Amino acid sequence: MTAKTEKLLAILKAQPVVPVLIVDDAKSAVPLARALVAGGLKAIEITMRTPAALDAIRAVAAEVEGANVGAGTILSAKDWDAAVAAGSTFIVSPGVTRGILDAANASDVPILPGAATASEVMALREEGVEVMKFFPAEQAGGAAYLKALSSPLAGTLFCPTGGVSLKNAKDYLSLPNVVCVGGSWVAPKELVAAGDWAGITRLASEAAALKA
Repeated sequence: MTAKTEKLLAILKAQPVVPVLIVDDAKSAVPLARALVAGGLKAIEITMRTPAALDAIRAVAAEVEGANVGAGTILSAKDWDAAVAAGSTFIVSPGVTRGILDAANASDVPILPGAATASEVMALREEGVEVMKFFPAEQAGGAAYLKALSSPLAGTLFCPTGGVSLKNAKDYLSLPNVVCVGGSWVAPKELVAAGDWAGITRLASEAAALKA
């Protein structure tokens, strides 16, 4: 196991759920991250889906004690460089390209690349990747599909994301090849818009208490 893989696993194993956030207003990023950390979710993925994403990552990295902020929806080496420069401690991509792999290999920051088929998993294993994002989890076959991969692709660990909720999280967390899950339900848009940070901390605490 490489040092980068160990670094990634240390982040992911610290909690059963990694919040997946779409931040529309960078000003909300710090109180949102503080609320999640207070609830026990220190590893936080901010997706690069809005113009505010990089400012949000930068603010959380600089101002939220105890947070491990990562960047999600990385689609290119350019995205990688921008996210790392902003302070991301891990990188998440929905799939993978040669450019992203080259950027990952040249960086000390670990990657959690997306895969949805056995062939994609095998290709990433050939690149030395041992921990992957199973995406889109529910749409690609759910927990039953991921369980079917556990024997022929033993040794590969996954963080399922996409359609994962409080209702089905335990189905994934009970699998031997799942290290954690990713989900957006811990930070609903309506609570963020209302500034209900206590409500988000309660949801985070509930998620942090999930076990297989």
